[in-house]
Amino acid sequence: MSQAFFEKPILNSPYAYPDRHWELDADGQPTQRIIEMRRRSDLITPVPKPKKRRQAKDQGQMLFADAKGLSTDEQEYNPTPIINEVRTYVDAWRRLPNPEQWLVTPETARLLQHWRNHEFSGVRPFFCQIEAVETAIWLAEVAPKLGARSARFRAHLEGANAQANPDLMRVALKLATGAGKTTVMAMLIAWQTVNAVRHPNSRQFSRGFLIVAPGITIKDRLRVLLPNDPDSYYRNREIVPPDLLAEIDKAKIVITNYHAFKLRERIALAKGTRDALKGWRNEALQTLETEGQMVQRVMPDLMGLKNIVVLNDEAHHCYRERVKDATGETEADLKGEDREAAKEANEAARLWISGLEAVKRKLGLAMVYDLSATPFFLRGSGYAEGTLFPWTMSDFSLMDAIECGIVKLPRVPVADNVPGGDTPMFRDLWEHIGKQMPKKGRSASGRKLDPLKLPTELLSALDALYGHYEKTHRLWQESGIKIPPVFIVVCNNTATSELVFDYISGFQRDNDDGTTTLENGRLALFRNFDEHGNPLPRPNTILIDSAQLESGEISKEFREAHAGEIERFKRELVERTGDAQAADRLDDAALLREVMNTVGKTGRLGEQVRCVVSVSMLTEGWDANTVTHILGLRAFGTQLLCEQVVGRGLRRQSYDLNDEDRFNVEYADILGIPFDFAAKPVVAPPARPRETVRVHAVRPDRDALAIIYPRVEGYRIEPPEDRVTALFGPDHVLDLTPDLVGPSVTKNQGIIGEGVDLTIEHLHEVRTSTILFHLTRHLLYDKYRDPGEPPKLHLFGQMKRITRQWLEGGYLKCSGGTYPAQLLYKEMADMAAERIKAAITEGLSGSQPVKAILDPYNPTGSSAFVNFTTSKALRWQTRADRCHVDWAVCDSDWEAEFCRVVENHPRTLAYVKNQGLGLEVPYLMGATARKYLPDFIVRLDDGQAEPLHLIVEIKGYRGEDAKEKANTMRGYWVPGVNNIGKYGRWAFAEFREVYEIERQFGALVAGIIGKDAA
Repeated sequence: MSQAFFEKPILNSPYAYPDRHWELDADGQPTQRIIEMRRRSDLITPVPKPKKRRQAKDQGQMLFADAKGLSTDEQEYNPTPIINEVRTYVDAWRRLPNPEQWLVTPETARLLQHWRNHEFSGVRPFFCQIEAVETAIWLAEVAPKLGARSARFRAHLEGANAQANPDLMRVALKLATGAGKTTVMAMLIAWQTVNAVRHPNSRQFSRGFLIVAPGITIKDRLRVLLPNDPDSYYRNREIVPPDLLAEIDKAKIVITNYHAFKLRERIALAKGTRDALKGWRNEALQTLETEGQMVQRVMPDLMGLKNIVVLNDEAHHCYRERVKDATGETEADLKGEDREAAKEANEAARLWISGLEAVKRKLGLAMVYDLSATPFFLRGSGYAEGTLFPWTMSDFSLMDAIECGIVKLPRVPVADNVPGGDTPMFRDLWEHIGKQMPKKGRSASGRKLDPLKLPTELLSALDALYGHYEKTHRLWQESGIKIPPVFIVVCNNTATSELVFDYISGFQRDNDDGTTTLENGRLALFRNFDEHGNPLPRPNTILIDSAQLESGEISKEFREAHAGEIERFKRELVERTGDAQAADRLDDAALLREVMNTVGKTGRLGEQVRCVVSVSMLTEGWDANTVTHILGLRAFGTQLLCEQVVGRGLRRQSYDLNDEDRFNVEYADILGIPFDFAAKPVVAPPARPRETVRVHAVRPDRDALAIIYPRVEGYRIEPPEDRVTALFGPDHVLDLTPDLVGPSVTKNQGIIGEGVDLTIEHLHEVRTSTILFHLTRHLLYDKYRDPGEPPKLHLFGQMKRITRQWLEGGYLKCSGGTYPAQLLYKEMADMAAERIKAAITEGLSGSQPVKAILDPYNPTGSSAFVNFTTSKALRWQTRADRCHVDWAVCDSDWEAEFCRVVENHPRTLAYVKNQGLGLEVPYLMGATARKYLPDFIVRLDDGQAEPLHLIVEIKGYRGEDAKEKANTMRGYWVPGVNNIGKYGRWAFAEFREVYEIERQFGALVAGIIGKDAA
């Protein structure tokens, strides 16, 4: 492997600093005349920013790219200067040609020469890995010998730890996901062990190691750090020269997950027994194990050793929250799911750090080395969210790793064909769909959710990313790669993950008669059922709840939900091993972890998994290297979460060098994750105070102007029995646009390399007859069937004829790269069916009149009850002879213009703005019940004995929801209320051009008068 690959200061090299400068004294040591260098992350190109279309309204998150200005006298939040200074010293020290000048032991010098110069048969350690270990070595062996020049580094570490970890000494080494933290841990163990064995009386080194992981998955994967493991890194990756392997065998290493630190019950007692043993004095029983007993249980091999060295993997989960003098948000400052997440994180972190403190009290700890790609304080910890641990002394960021090519290049949305918006829709998908997704635990509430009713934008995102996955899958097959690429979906909770899993892989729908019907997966390559409805012997898609698997215990519900997959995996395990008892020796949780851990690994249980739908997926250290596509379905409050989720897919598949001694570029396409490291902390300016006014009905002076209206809850129309006709008009047109269904073209781009367009062009292959059948069936089964009643199948032919008339008559428009096949999305099918139903209702007008259903408890509303305060600046002071309410609070200048026009028209008797009035019109947007608030009610003198009530809507841009509202007003609300009789006569009008309002209103009134006169 070319040495040039590791040293040339060019792109795609694991590390190079083109502007480092220093001066050495006569002894080869760095002097005080070190020229300050820029931080590495300031030199690289950031992940592409999305192309902005308008100014962002606000910044709702604290980002950590630059912590300057966040530090206080009580808390340091910007360790970057100290990291850069240490890096400069280490660089100068590294370049010293004579090992005798290194100020390290001969054993350390031997290892350093081996790591830097040995011709490795496989992948040699990256520069970033060597630099991290060199930093630890320099701080431990070299810095203490430099006197006052380096004393400040020890003082900084002691001060940083005194603030957050008063009982521990921690040093954090930050390495990006995919940069090889496990190799760094092996190198640290080798350095400590070889020196401890060769210098048994030294207190500086140890051969006892406690490796703590955040979950069982990482614990299992770290077994390669055990000297006697078949895949031991010390031998297989040549971390140690052959003649030093005997010393490595003398290391005592314990690998555990932090959950093991929880004190356990020594005696299992029922509650009644425990109460009886407490006696009348109610003396507490000491049945929990002591700290000493816990230490004996967790790490028996380390008993008797002193000054243990701890290696914390994924160490950002180990901290003690700051409550008393918190400088950031605490758990109490948060609400809802954020507070619950912070509580869980703080409890886990408290258990982890308390366990280490107990180990120090019982055995003694020399040093704690934290290894993490994101050693940042979490939200709710009491520290400023997303800021580096101040004891971080080495920093190799994800951006460094991307630029150097040792991880995949993430491609994120930078543009799409949806007009407006601050960023591409699929850049932060949750912002657009979050309110429509189920809350945590919703699936367990007893209400069965329908996977086919997922938001349209989500389905478009799935189709767009899946379309590119299909191409990638085909290319892998043509290249002879036997394992498939992997598509992962990271969800916010189990309710969401189950819906997405069912939509992708297929599910059995329960029918009213007790039977089930298969709804096969909508993404063909991810289906778990064949075309005949039989479960595949090896599932293509798996559902993982990472939190349960990492704790080692899975719930009964989770086990039952995966019963079929577990049985299939057990059969496969028996077939692979030939051992009939192999499956019985694994519990369900271990089996599912084995599947997850072996995704993309040849000859293992997870070899052929194509799609993973997961909850959390942030802590388990998933190391699959075949991930090519990631979809994020959760809120991302900070870039910390973005980096963690993106990191799940950045491990390279191949480390082979090309003809230029470089890595070939590998890509990971990402949607739904607002990944952007170029952002800065934003301090919100104080809000300017506004005048507050009271808006109320002027009583009794203006009571003659009061407007009475009905409070409608729904509509009733008898469904057609025999003959069905439809009267189509302009408002029955459905225009499928990217603004409605989500982008049809999304441009994904990395910091360098080739971009890609994610499209939904594969939907063009869906036949028109398929769309016609499904839309007709949806109309008949969902719109013209009463609950518990069978569908009116005798109308299928007529409904099909009307549906074809709608499809082929120009009432379906597909703009901006959308396709008719998107009518198969449940929400779009509902919208189309509502348009057709509205046309049928208008066709039945007169023969089957619509009736409005009123609120049984409060059927009548009145302007007399308007009474509220507002600070909104845009408002119109009404004329005393025109409006019952003193102010009209306007949403736009158009509405203010309408107030002027309506007040000056001689036929106006009274009017009121529907703000605080309570007029709500129920309507359906697809299958979603919504409330529409019209803008005004105007009472007009049209020459009749009884005045006309005109509901007015001021509308500029008219989207699909505006058509639904207009259809509801004209087809249901107005005729339904008029048929009641006791609320007078009603009509509806829209005004769409601000400069034509006066003319159009005059023409409308004149037309009404003329029509009535005729």
